[in-house]
This record gives sequence, C-alpha cells and structure tokens, in this order.
Amino acid sequence: RRVICEDGYLGIGKEVQQFEADVAAYLGVPASWVISANTGTAALHLAVEAVLGHGSGAEVLVPSLTFVASFQAISGAGAVPVACDARLDTATIDLADAERRLTPRTKAILAVHLFGQACDMTRIMEIARSYGLKVVEDCAQSHGNHWQGQTVGTFGDVGCFSFYPTKGCGAFGDAGCIVTDDEALAKKFRVYRNYGSEKRYHNQVVGTNSRLDELQAGLLRVKLSHLPEFDAERRAIAGRYLAELHHPLIRLPEVRPGADSTWHQFVIHVEKGRDDLAAYLKEKGIGTIIHYPIPPHLSEAYRYLGKKRGDYPIAERFADEVLSLPMYNGMTEEEQTFVIEAINAWEP
Repeated sequence: RRVICEDGYLGIGKEVQQFEADVAAYLGVPASWVISANTGTAALHLAVEAVLGHGSGAEVLVPSLTFVASFQAISGAGAVPVACDARLDTATIDLADAERRLTPRTKAILAVHLFGQACDMTRIMEIARSYGLKVVEDCAQSHGNHWQGQTVGTFGDVGCFSFYPTKGCGAFGDAGCIVTDDEALAKKFRVYRNYGSEKRYHNQVVGTNSRLDELQAGLLRVKLSHLPEFDAERRAIAGRYLAELHHPLIRLPEVRPGADSTWHQFVIHVEKGRDDLAAYLKEKGIGTIIHYPIPPHLSEAYRYLGKKRGDYPIAERFADEVLSLPMYNGMTEEEQTFVIEAINAWEP
C-alpha cells in the first residue's frame, strides 16, 4: 500500500523517479539510462527525433509488419520510413531485405520486437556498425524478452517501451519509457519531454509534453515487480498451445534460436479460411483479433510512399492469414482447453 501524490507532484515526482530506477534495475542498467514518457509512441517519436534531428529527411529502415506507430514515429520526426519485409518464421524484420534497401540516405534502423519475439540484434548491430546507422529498438510488445541472454532494449542507441494496458506490464492508461546509454541523448530526452525545458519557464528547445504522471508510475512500480510471474504465465499458456494445437490448416508460431518470447500475442497462420475460423470461434464465445489487417505501407496514411500490394509479400501474407488467439494473464486452464479443443475440432 502506497500513498501517491501526497507531496503534491502530479508528474515527474518521486513515483516517476523511482519507477525509472525500478525499470533500470529490471533491465540491469544504470538508473540514469531510463527516461519515462507518457506513451510508448511518444518514446519512439522522441527517440527518432533525438538521434536524427527534426526534419532531417533521412531514411529509416522499418518492418512493414508492425503497428503503424512505428512508421508514425519516423514520419512525425521529419524522416522517411523505408519499409522492409518480414520473416515468415518469427514475424520480425527480414534483414537481408533491409540490406537491399540501404541507400546513402539511410541513417537508422527501427527494430521492432513484434508479438513478443526478439529480433536478431547481433546481425542488426553488425549492419549498423558497417553502414554507420543508428539503432532504435521498439520494445512495446517485448517486456522481458532476451536475445542471446541480453534484454532487448539495451542493444541499440535507444530502446523504447510502451506500458499501455494490454502490454506485459500495463498501466491504467498510456505510459512509456526510453532507455539509452548515451548521456547526451538521455539529457535531451528529459528536456524534450518537459516542454523543452530543464528549468521551469526556461525553454531551451522546441519540446513537447510527454511526462509520465505519478499515478501511472505508482501502479507500474507494483506491476513491474510481478512481471517475471506474468511472463512465466504467458509462456506456460503458449507452451500448451504449441503442444496441443493440431490442425492441418494452421501453422504455429516459432521462436528463433538464441531468443525467447514473452508471447505478447500468440499468432497463428490459417492457410485457408481464416475469417471462417474467426467466425466459428466467435460463435463459441472465443475472441480473436487480426494483427495487422492493413500493413502500414498499404495504408491511406502512407500512400505517398508509392508502395503497392505485392511489394512486401511476407508482410502481406501475415495480413491475409494471421489470427491472434486468446493470450492474457489470468487465463484459466479450463479456458485454454476450451480454445484448444475448439480449434482442433474446426471443420472448414
């Protein structure tokens, strides 16, 4: 039990400062590396803008299989998203395709650890060093993930986390944070998130209001202490799905060797009849969702990039075939069994 806001601070008070320290301890990094923000999207936007500068026009490699916020962080900072295709096995960025899209204008890679699956950060960092690129990690869906034993979000120049309610460690509303080992960047983030001001009414740069409030920080401190338990529970549910789902028209997700997954989503491929399966499960009271039905490169918002259907066949195949099954903390064994038996009995 904790009394929050008794000192009169609503934002960037003791709870926020302690939450930043707690996140740092969880990630195994110094407390000065973590800077909170009011949303994960704001964290991404600040990250891209800080490493490239506003309005740079630089190109940033980004997977097209992602939530649109990954693209918006780039375009919102005045840079150009260069979509790359996805890997069919892990849903993460296809690095061979990414290398083919490099140009002299490419200045960064935005690596998205999608669905709780870790990217190959070894290869990403090799590419970045070879071409002098900055690396921003989108860890919105990967709380507690590791690549080769190291926590994601601690490889690149900046790691960005979302604490939206549906995430592994979720607030009662929006929340996010930035992780960086670059002291100059960390200072810049702290200034940018607070109206461009380090000292009240002394506005050094054109910033924004992306401060985390004390109430969300207080809640997140409690939930963060239970995150290992939450992740273990989701891994157990995923383990049952992987072991017990058997249907000839369904392909199950994979985990890349050297990585682990916190299973933010459990995403299956339905080779034929995806919408029929979703309707069948809905009739039985089983909710599903499609992540993501329209890849950003095919959205109205990014029509100006000049992409068309067929340009990114794997990302588009995901849009046409995938279905996310129920995956949440507190899902009972009986509920898991009900989902498994319903899917195995499906007759298209």
